[in-house]
Amino acid sequence: MPRRFLLACGLWVVACAAVGCDTFGGGERSDYDAVAYRPQNPAAVKVKVSLENAAVYVMEGDRPLLVTATCVGRAHTPTPTGRFRAFNRLPRKRSNTYGFHLNKGAIVSGKRTKTPRGARYVGYPMPNWVEFAPGYGFHTGYVHPVPRSHGCLRLHKKVAPKFFALVPAGTPIEIAHRQPEDLTLGRNLARPTDYTDPDPPNSYLVSRQYFDDLEPTAPLFAN
Repeated sequence: MPRRFLLACGLWVVACAAVGCDTFGGGERSDYDAVAYRPQNPAAVKVKVSLENAAVYVMEGDRPLLVTATCVGRAHTPTPTGRFRAFNRLPRKRSNTYGFHLNKGAIVSGKRTKTPRGARYVGYPMPNWVEFAPGYGFHTGYVHPVPRSHGCLRLHKKVAPKFFALVPAGTPIEIAHRQPEDLTLGRNLARPTDYTDPDPPNSYLVSRQYFDDLEPTAPLFAN
């Protein structure tokens, strides 16, 4: 492993120890979380997404199991609408399109299709990946209050593992501009504020430690 890579990781650890920063975003200013409940009948679970309210509703019939904010696709990279089913669930997914080029100790952001000769591509981390259409999925990421993604649906780091546990392959997913739950469950929905935190170093984002640090340390479901 290049010496510069090890040095950068070491500086990241030292900096966090000095200021007590969060390993996901560096100085997290949000205690955001969403309560999740274990389903009584997993076969009855379904997911409803409202693009206008930027909200995800995991339901078991009329019973809400998880209600959370999400970040949706931008106008020119919209989130697909329609009825889907969950598939290709990957707890430690990396992007096949956007990521980093590692070359002689340097780690530079870039697209996989533009990887320089001699460099190695490592995709951007997208933990707790639950795909609903080819190339589109739910995953851990910063939840901006405005459309910001390339079409995927980002979930807060504390919430994404709960969603992942609740949504096995085959779960029905309905994505629409509006949902009836917007007027009830989604009204005055709390939203994360840590999206303004700086990104951690590229050296950390390409490491396995990134995924390790996001592993849940508390029970996923409320009693």
